[in-house]
Amino acid sequence: MSISLVIVEDDLEVLKGIKQILNLSEELSVIDTFTNAESFMENVEDLNPDVVLMDIGLPKMSGIECVEKLKPKFHNIQFLMCTNFDDDEKIFEALSAGANGYVLKNAEVQTIIQAISEVYRGGSPMSRSIARKVIESFHSQDLKELKYNLSKREAEILNWLSKGYRYKEIGEKLYISTETVRTHIRNIYGKLQVQSRTEAINKYYNK
Repeated sequence: MSISLVIVEDDLEVLKGIKQILNLSEELSVIDTFTNAESFMENVEDLNPDVVLMDIGLPKMSGIECVEKLKPKFHNIQFLMCTNFDDDEKIFEALSAGANGYVLKNAEVQTIIQAISEVYRGGSPMSRSIARKVIESFHSQDLKELKYNLSKREAEILNWLSKGYRYKEIGEKLYISTETVRTHIRNIYGKLQVQSRTEAINKYYNK
């Protein structure tokens, strides 16, 4: 069976080129393409691809925002970010949002195909510098959780709070009730010894 692939890329020339090249591989099947995140999000459920080759710099909603919204709902879809530049910060932001790996647009054709195959099989194609940054982030997060005795769920909720999400939105993302979110947040405030969202975020993230 071939790997079903969707490409989201706003540059029509790049999109056409990538599609033509990838369709030459017997391992892959490009089932659809989109030039923006919004139209892809409207169709993702019906398409349910194995892998999405997602441009980071899309118009309006970025590829990073798109992955952040979709990954919690579509755990089975592997998101491979595609970018022009080896930008550590943007790539790290994408991985933190739920992307499974990344590949550069100017990479050799076989490298792109290999990255798609790798991410489909559960791998995470990325450079050593990015991998190190991800590992260091996880270590830092674990230390903070230990320091303040936060549970994984509490740390997760605080992360959503720091991104500006409301209680109801957090509940929808985590498939829990708004009241459960409130209970977790009360526990977070108690453990951090703070009285508000801003104080909690500033203390936990050292802002």
